[in-house]
Amino acid sequence: MAFRYNKLWKVMIDKKMIKKDLIREAGITSTTVAKLSKDLPVSMEVLGKICHALNVNIGDIVDYIDE
Repeated sequence: MAFRYNKLWKVMIDKKMIKKDLIREAGITSTTVAKLSKDLPVSMEVLGKICHALNVNIGDIVDYIDE
């Protein structure tokens, strides 16, 4: 079981955002962004904050991959 956040990075590019912007807008930590960068799992609360900050649905930022 694995999660991929490639869609998140694409959304951020479309919105001309960098990781520091995401940290500020979503109220998350740099450690959390590092986890996302490594495709590690994060809490649903974090994903909810990101969705709210970017005005997207969860399927717009994460994919579930059944390995």
